[in-house]
Amino acid sequence: MTISMEEENRKVKNGRKMCGSMREFIDELEAHGKLHRVSKEVDPSWEISCMARWIYQGFPMEERFGLLFENVKGSSMAVATPLIGASRQVYARALGTTPEKIHEVWLQALRQPIAPKEVKSAPAQEVVIGKGEIDLSYLPVPIWTPGKDRRPCITACVITKDKNTGVQNMGTYRCQVQSKNRITLNTNPGRQAYENYQTYAVNGEPAPVAVAICCEPAVHMATAAALPKGIDEITAAGGLKGAPVEMVRAKTSDLLVPAQAEIVVEGEIHPTGRMKEDAFGEFAGYMGPVGDRPFFDVQCITHRKDPIYYGYLSQHPPSESTLIQGQANECVIHKLLVDDWSEPTVVDVALNQTHGGLLGSVVIQMDPTYPGHAKRVGRLVAEMGVFFKTVMVVNSDIDIRHQQHLDWMMNSRVNPERDLVIIKDVYQIYDPSAVDGMGSKLVIDATESGSEPNLSLPPKDLFYKGYESWKEAGLPDFEPPHWMERLLDYHAERMEALEKEKD
Repeated sequence: MTISMEEENRKVKNGRKMCGSMREFIDELEAHGKLHRVSKEVDPSWEISCMARWIYQGFPMEERFGLLFENVKGSSMAVATPLIGASRQVYARALGTTPEKIHEVWLQALRQPIAPKEVKSAPAQEVVIGKGEIDLSYLPVPIWTPGKDRRPCITACVITKDKNTGVQNMGTYRCQVQSKNRITLNTNPGRQAYENYQTYAVNGEPAPVAVAICCEPAVHMATAAALPKGIDEITAAGGLKGAPVEMVRAKTSDLLVPAQAEIVVEGEIHPTGRMKEDAFGEFAGYMGPVGDRPFFDVQCITHRKDPIYYGYLSQHPPSESTLIQGQANECVIHKLLVDDWSEPTVVDVALNQTHGGLLGSVVIQMDPTYPGHAKRVGRLVAEMGVFFKTVMVVNSDIDIRHQQHLDWMMNSRVNPERDLVIIKDVYQIYDPSAVDGMGSKLVIDATESGSEPNLSLPPKDLFYKGYESWKEAGLPDFEPPHWMERLLDYHAERMEALEKEKD
């Protein structure tokens, strides 16, 4: 398959190209060998999840790809999973950039959001299924932890509105299918969807809600982020895209929904009712607890004429949900540190992909300018509510996405007695090690103390001469890792500064 002329002609600011719908992105991935179609019949009650999980357990990050299941038992719809979050490389392609520039694109989007544009008609509403015809088994919603989950779960972009202000919110929430027309919504106090529906519930009124499935990539990226208060997800999506996201009025409420979505489920959240949500596999790698949740009754389903269903593969990490959340939220933290907390020496932020996108380990790359600076930044990040269990701060010579580098640094620069800070008695959401929800956090100052000796590698000029000699000898070809030059330059400058101090 070749990339369409329409796609080639689509321009976004700064020369990036970003797909305007998920089906365009599927075509692009396939054109670059990053999507495989599955033509054999698959059972959504177990087979889709069990096949897709091997993407993360069987392949290294850079070799992962998306899957499109074209023959789903009991449905005429195709199911895609994973897609955007298959790998950092695939995520970067969705942004129209390279992995090294993900933060640059995100920071610009957060600093220069773009308001959406309302349209009168949309592909998302080509087919309308009214209230009397609703049967959610029509959608090929997978069961994500077969044998442990009992109900199919939709993880998509949930749209709610504050009745008092009229301001909409979009976020990624779990929606568990309970019956042919009823869905529980996994939202709790403190989450914006909960606060929004409470503005209706206080008067005993049902709250409008819409669940947009398989939207354009920018929308999924933005709604997965824990954005600072005051930044609207759909305007952040516009910033990522470099153009307004098209929105269309819902059929049964005044909510605006993404026009390019494949499927939209519209409903009303019951003001006081609760239903039991069955256990669900959580990002920490363990099954979550059963609990009572708000629910909504479906009023309408709209979709394209030949819709594609997209669901996030979550549960045991690494997974698509940890990568999508992780990529977005490390950029949000980067912006908070540099723009809002005045820490310009912060160079990069990385979330560990072996745990939840905001609730595991984070590495902050910076060059401290005064004693205790690294610990201060580490504590700032650790005290961002329930987020993060471990915060590590390293110098700019360390590749924070290279585990070998991090292991070397932990064992060469960290003095546990001096460099560890334990923050006790903090609430930790979904932490399997917590007791009654209470746990602790760890801050690691892994920056140089100043007492480290010279690096035991050749000078940069000789080392790279060795690389030229390697090529001349006809040995197997490779590209020097991008971090090696930075490591050598950093330590050459450090030793030069030390020599000047001696003089």
